[in-house]
Amino acid sequence: MILYRLICVEGHEFESWFKDSAAYDAQSARGAVACPFCQSAKVSKAVMAPNILRGDRLSQSSGGSDVALLDEQHAALRAMIRELREKIVTATEDVGDKFPDEARRIQDGESQARAIRGRASFEEAKALLEEGIEILPIPGLLGDGN
Repeated sequence: MILYRLICVEGHEFESWFKDSAAYDAQSARGAVACPFCQSAKVSKAVMAPNILRGDRLSQSSGGSDVALLDEQHAALRAMIRELREKIVTATEDVGDKFPDEARRIQDGESQARAIRGRASFEEAKALLEEGIEILPIPGLLGDGN
């Protein structure tokens, strides 16, 4: 097991465990490594201190994914996040990169009030919050294509 410190194109830093460096390389090449804050798949390794765990202390995550080996508690949390994300996606309209503009139009009464989701940079999200527009990041899971 190896722990990588990662950074996305937006500057968000996070960590993730991988079976080995080849698993990271394979997942990164297929776009399965994504920022948990902005879901950008443009992720690279940050300066790090590798860490190795013994395989006998961990069990593989649910679904047989090679994303990372997790204990049962983390696998259960991962399943709950996946379920929450599916419910949010089902109950909202995807407006893509137009999210900040559409959220403002809804707030101003210029567009029909409805639950929307989409993409916003950290700066755009901060500006929406400063304008009093309530937003919430949708949790994503590495290796799920989210």
